[in-house]
Amino acid sequence: MMQREIFQPEHELFRETVRRFLQAEVAPNIERWEARGGFEHGFFEAAGVAGLLCPTVPESLGGAGADLLYSTVLLEEAAPYSNFGLSLTMHSEIVTNYLLHFAGEHLQQRWLPRMVTGEAIGALAMTEPGAGSDVKAVRTTAVRDGDVYVLNGSKTFISNATVCDLVIVVAKTNPAAGAKGVSLLVVDTTLPGVRKGQPLKKMGLKSQDTGELFFENVRVPADSLLGEENQGFFYLMRELPWERLQIGISAIAAAEAAYRWTLDYVRERKAFGQAVADFQHTRFVLAELKTEIQIGRTFVDHCLSLLLRGTLDAQAASMAKYWTSDLQGKVVDACVQLHGGYGFMAEYPIARAYVDARAQRIYGGTNEIMKELIARDL
Repeated sequence: MMQREIFQPEHELFRETVRRFLQAEVAPNIERWEARGGFEHGFFEAAGVAGLLCPTVPESLGGAGADLLYSTVLLEEAAPYSNFGLSLTMHSEIVTNYLLHFAGEHLQQRWLPRMVTGEAIGALAMTEPGAGSDVKAVRTTAVRDGDVYVLNGSKTFISNATVCDLVIVVAKTNPAAGAKGVSLLVVDTTLPGVRKGQPLKKMGLKSQDTGELFFENVRVPADSLLGEENQGFFYLMRELPWERLQIGISAIAAAEAAYRWTLDYVRERKAFGQAVADFQHTRFVLAELKTEIQIGRTFVDHCLSLLLRGTLDAQAASMAKYWTSDLQGKVVDACVQLHGGYGFMAEYPIARAYVDARAQRIYGGTNEIMKELIARDL
């Protein structure tokens, strides 16, 4: 692959730290987590001790005050482990950013230092049983009652749901106003009326914690509102480019891992007296995949450069999310085929990669929604 130019030596040193952590803390546990339906709370505390969480949080709040490329490294290195980095960056680069950009100082002081250490795990509750990509259609309500909001509703497909200590809840504070009636509340999950469901049984990504959250007359202090009332939709739209690019980063890295596994396999596997890699068809398939992965990598790195300069727009992020996740699906499918029967065996990493890849085209806004957003500027 072509040499990359966006990382500095300090990022590569961090990459080595991440690799050692994943090998020590994730690799031995991933099958157990898959059977359990998610990881334990203590995993985040271990990640905090290793210095992997919330790198962009300022030093005054316990963080390193680093750039977004540190989380990029984490996403890339965790991609071969069932895209595990997305659980970490939900906490470190999504929930954290809402607190940094929109929360008052009291909320930042309460939560961010504990998020850096992994003592408190964050989640974002947007999707509902009847509202997925269309945020305007959420039915969860938050009604002002003196110095509290009374929160009612349910959320599903929530990353970190069963282990989270705080959750940013997307709710209607003015149900009649559509998108202009959406607000964001930071909810302590120990509050009375908050209930966590069991981990959802998923086709893939089984080691990641995904679940449901229920809110029944939860009295949330009014000072837990993020930013201004009824501005939540606009805050969500502001954060989405980086959130969607994270999926693109993990998609390309997962495709690269699948390619590497397959290249090693076809070099060793024999058929009709020669290595599978020696057949012209195999070489042509791998050449095509290598080329498309490199195209995707170049585009994602360019998007990262734009993000660091503050100029990444929603359209480019939508392009990155949809194209790279589609490519990931194409790559892992071709790689399963090149593995033959062993590609269908669960103990081979390519089999896990195949089922894990499917969700990438759904969450973060379906790829059909991404195309709709891109088409609006035609």
